[in-house]
Amino acid sequence: MSQVRTNARKAAVQALYQWQMTGQTITSIEIQFHEEERLKDCQKSYFAELFHGVPEHLDAIDHALNCFTDRPVDSIDPVERAILRLSVYELLHRLDMPYRVVINEGINLAKYFGADGSHKYVNGILDKVAQQSRATEITMKAAAKNGTVRI
Repeated sequence: MSQVRTNARKAAVQALYQWQMTGQTITSIEIQFHEEERLKDCQKSYFAELFHGVPEHLDAIDHALNCFTDRPVDSIDPVERAILRLSVYELLHRLDMPYRVVINEGINLAKYFGADGSHKYVNGILDKVAQQSRATEITMKAAAKNGTVRI
């Protein structure tokens, strides 16, 4: 995965965190990120897709999360919540992105931004969401690995 896309995810997590915590509009936060040149080393189109996509599909994302979290989504640590929402958006809406890449990126974001050990929590939830939302992809990969099906 390219570094500019990873950087877009990092910026999107920061922007989503700000959106969750301040109630500012998506547009005002996005303008601020551009003005402060916080998107300099990012794939700007991917940042925009993630940052607009999460709020646009928030109900479906939170529903997917609520199936596997040990508490209501709104009571999850705000950093972890931003990471989980972004990653679940990718699992649900970016089927071109392999589920393992999405999970790995989510884990790395949690290691980068989250509290000690938060990557384990993020990993556990994303794995369960992937098992449900990407069941066909997971089954095909397992079959290919076992030699029963070629992809």
